[in-house]
Amino acid sequence: MHKASKFLFPVLIALLLLTLSPAMAAPAAANEKEKDAVLRRLDEAAKNFRSTSADFQFDSVETDPVPDKVVQKGTVYYERKAGSFQMAAHIREINGKPVPKEYVYSGGAVKLFEPLINQVTTLTKASQYESWFMLGFGASGKDLEQKWEIKYLGAETLDGTTTEKLELIPRDPAIRKNLTKVTMWVDPESGVSLKQVLNFSSGEYKVCVYFNIKVNQPLPAGAFTLKTNSKTATVTQ
Repeated sequence: MHKASKFLFPVLIALLLLTLSPAMAAPAAANEKEKDAVLRRLDEAAKNFRSTSADFQFDSVETDPVPDKVVQKGTVYYERKAGSFQMAAHIREINGKPVPKEYVYSGGAVKLFEPLINQVTTLTKASQYESWFMLGFGASGKDLEQKWEIKYLGAETLDGTTTEKLELIPRDPAIRKNLTKVTMWVDPESGVSLKQVLNFSSGEYKVCVYFNIKVNQPLPAGAFTLKTNSKTATVTQ
């Protein structure tokens, strides 16, 4: 946000609140009540969440300086056990071509395995992004409230499932500097999101759609294990 807007915005909000009639203020209060109800349902879903697997399509779209679109398809795995969380994304193809990649987040680190060049890249300082990785997959309402400023956007049906649409703004300035907003369509009964749109400060946005979702079913053996060999190169960042 520009400096001028940063200081002007709270003033405009204060003036708006002073001029609101009770009839105009009522919808905002109702909206907050509905948001709280959704978050409390996510609290209950989180108590029973153990794991999820889902197929995905991630569309990364750039509009400036050169319009571009990258489509990735694969499968994701999420697991919460004894207070710990881990996830993996197994990418099978990029823009219709077989380009296998495996991302694993566990123990506060992210590892990327690229079989085509036989290399593993480890990002050791990734724990601050855990709320991003678990977003819409087992996160409780309280988890979301701690990490995100939340706006309730209403109910919407996706693929026959009634979802609740939430707009999330990162509370952490370090994350907000890059990831400006997330719009999420979440099934509050299972605690799993069916769709997410991530907006970045660069102008790029990513549309994430999940299907063939399986909740609390056994995950494949080795879902979080990279299939490396003795010749795999390693890079740490």
